[in-house]
Amino acid sequence: MKLIALILGFLLEHLASELLHLRELRWFDRYFDFALYRIGRAGPLARYAMIGLALILPLIPVLWVSLALLQLAIPWGLPYLLFAVLVVFFCLGPRDLGNEVDEYCEAMRDGDPETARALVTELLETSPRELPEDATPEYIEVVAGAVFVQATKRIFGVVFWFTALGPVGAWLFRLSDLLRRRAAFEFSRDRLPAASVVATETVHGLLAWIPARLAAAGYLLGGSFDHALQAWRSYVAAPEAAFQRRSDALAARVGIAAMSGFPEQPATGADAARNALRLVERTLFIWISVIALMTLFGWAV
Repeated sequence: MKLIALILGFLLEHLASELLHLRELRWFDRYFDFALYRIGRAGPLARYAMIGLALILPLIPVLWVSLALLQLAIPWGLPYLLFAVLVVFFCLGPRDLGNEVDEYCEAMRDGDPETARALVTELLETSPRELPEDATPEYIEVVAGAVFVQATKRIFGVVFWFTALGPVGAWLFRLSDLLRRRAAFEFSRDRLPAASVVATETVHGLLAWIPARLAAAGYLLGGSFDHALQAWRSYVAAPEAAFQRRSDALAARVGIAAMSGFPEQPATGADAARNALRLVERTLFIWISVIALMTLFGWAV
């Protein structure tokens, strides 16, 4: 059932493009602001406990609905399946990665570097002044790395936790990402201490740790195995790097190395984004195939 829900969720994402703005879930902003205000005033240990509480409370309705629908004596568990598809659809994102890459490539093709740079900034979640100059090897790696990092946050993390825990798992991962994003936004407005941002990123990083490494394993299989494996083995995280940044950096490093097996090597940021998206799609296909085998043997039902 999980396999069917995932496939239908991705299909719904592809077909219902006009509904994608609903996945931003902006109605949670006030709730997150309320929680973050109190998290910012708490001590180190209490801070993590409050983050856990802030994530658990919105999980309760999803857990209750899931359990209630599973109890219904309806053939094929159709109500639960439809609910699972809806949860998957809302948890993927908040924006469609493929559409964002297409927008970036169109901006580069149309000679609109400002729009292209703004899209890369959104993918990378960093300040424009921190980006290297366009059409340099460093910039090409930044664009490709941003796609791989967002693939973990928008796709692979959701798929992994949905497979592991069902709708509750997917919703937990999405909530942690939404809380992390909101904390970073409030910090940029000087409304939240840096320690609170680090705490939310750490919690999200814990949930993303396994998906990031499984995604990197998929890049090994979907691209140049030798180059990717060498990059993984030689990766050494910077001592000062935050916990979540280490997983992001590993996924980006392995993904970029795996693209070495592609016949067309990226000469521009647009080429890099297309190649990175192709590798993400290959890896997603590998993941779905593995989940299908697990379902066949009764390991992911």
